[in-house]
Amino acid sequence: MAQVRIETVDFGGWPNSYRMTNGTIELVATSAVGPRIIRFGFVGERNLFKVFADQLGQTGGDHWRPYGGHRLWHAPEAMPRTYQPDNAPVEVEVGRDTLLLRQGVEPATGIRKEMQISMEAPANRVTVRHRLYNEGPWPVTLAAWALTMMDPGGIGVVPQPPYAPHPQALLPAEPLVLWPYTDMSDPRWTWGRKYILLRQDSSATLPQKAGYGTRQGWAAYGLEGFLFVKHFAYVDGAEYPDMGSSVETFTNADMLELETLSPLRTLTAPAEPNRPAFVEHIEHWSLFRDVRWEANDHDVDAKVLPLVESGARVVP
Repeated sequence: MAQVRIETVDFGGWPNSYRMTNGTIELVATSAVGPRIIRFGFVGERNLFKVFADQLGQTGGDHWRPYGGHRLWHAPEAMPRTYQPDNAPVEVEVGRDTLLLRQGVEPATGIRKEMQISMEAPANRVTVRHRLYNEGPWPVTLAAWALTMMDPGGIGVVPQPPYAPHPQALLPAEPLVLWPYTDMSDPRWTWGRKYILLRQDSSATLPQKAGYGTRQGWAAYGLEGFLFVKHFAYVDGAEYPDMGSSVETFTNADMLELETLSPLRTLTAPAEPNRPAFVEHIEHWSLFRDVRWEANDHDVDAKVLPLVESGARVVP
């Protein structure tokens, strides 16, 4: 019977990185910087996550580096608050099939980040619990923001709300949020009836981004026959950041980011009775291979959606 195994490895010049595998899939989390998952894929096969090769092994300094991989931020985005460097070592607790990565308190914000990673055996699924704690002297309203930088050349997929005809449907279904640099005529976008798709193109010079009030609880990225799926819980009636965005996609010439967000919460300082001590946001990841499809509704329905549904999770 397959079991989850955790070992320390050197990854790109970062010693004491942690490799977690069940024999089918593997991930690597760094301890020299973070919290961050820098690799995810099938054992011995390509990394689905973008890695900035010129930043491998770097540590320290006062400037934020993207590094690559999967990270945790707090929303809404603001400069310099959101861009606090994660260039220092993190504490790591190793369990039987879990890793807990604990960052020190950010001096400028009073926020502390945690990322707990667990892997199933023998399934191709991973659960990532993201937590933000307020250790500062004042209350903070924020959301946990889970951002995954995908390697270039693929297509991001976000579901649209289920179709209903007029005049049966008189009220809006969900928000579609645009940034000042969003160009809806850019050929990287496919605005389908059932799905919104964003293609990563390394020859494109301008970034693109959109936010979605996605209630279906998933988003995906396809790359060279691999399919990476995130599941998360949408909370009805909750206030989400960025005008109601539970999912966001961003792309530039380097990568495509697949992002999910928790509802906004106010954390008192210190924590008080009947007030949450932390904000938690949970993603469940699934990974599939040999999935070939075109950027249109029909192909997503036929080849992507059945896999999405097979990996669905009810998030506690």
